[in-house]
Amino acid sequence: MIGYLDLLLRLTIWFLLTADWSLANIIIGVCVSLLIPRSYTKFAVLKDWLQVLWEIIVAIPQAYWEAVEIMFRPHTEEEIVMERVKPRRTPGLIFLDIFLITFTPKTIVVKYHEDGWYEVHRVRRKRRGEEGRSEGVKN
Repeated sequence: MIGYLDLLLRLTIWFLLTADWSLANIIIGVCVSLLIPRSYTKFAVLKDWLQVLWEIIVAIPQAYWEAVEIMFRPHTEEEIVMERVKPRRTPGLIFLDIFLITFTPKTIVVKYHEDGWYEVHRVRRKRRGEEGRSEGVKN
């Protein structure tokens, strides 16, 4: 079942890139999806796939909310944080995780480390109490 989900993910990416639903393009997409190498070392659970798909559905209104919030309330603070990759992630699920993080306007994945970490750039609003302070000056 999970192999079918990986194939479906690859076909979806193919159709999003080509935007062509002709019979020839469908055949080429299926061939390319089958020829791309797979990693057989990790097995995904159907529950993990469903959870990621649910998180993507929830992220759509969150992305709109964050975009409006950035327009009306400035976000001047930036930070780069390290986030751990969830356990038992296949390359397809890692791709969807990176897509999910990058989809919202306040965060973007800068780098994926092979040892199981994402480097995430975030913007945030200045916290209360930080507005009157300048760096290096104590009150």
